[in-house]
Amino acid sequence: MSEIQLGVIESRFADMIWEKEPVTSTELVKLAEQEFNWKRTTTHTVIKRLCDKGLFSNDKGMVSALISRDQFYSLQSRQFVENAFGGSLPAFIAAFTNGAKLSPKEAKAIRKMIDGAEDKKASKRGK
Repeated sequence: MSEIQLGVIESRFADMIWEKEPVTSTELVKLAEQEFNWKRTTTHTVIKRLCDKGLFSNDKGMVSALISRDQFYSLQSRQFVENAFGGSLPAFIAAFTNGAKLSPKEAKAIRKMIDGAEDKKASKRGK
């Protein structure tokens, strides 16, 4: 999937959709009016923009996700590491932990993630 850029308000609106989906565009108009003070046309424009970006579909006024919130933020994280650190996860971790202390619980969780990622790579190579 290509890089998807969202502004702060678009992200908040997308989060609203993920929280409620599947949701009607009529309901989203009401929610966006309350949350952002948007007019109906603004809400429909932003729904269309998010659909054009491949995040959601709008089928006869029913808006639903094409990718989950977790998938989207995972892609965003990978894009950040690629853009800011040349794709180097060790460089990102070094910058992230520079001057910061990890608790034993955090360190254990990170080791578990690394071990899990290594296991996935090893099993893919074996196929």
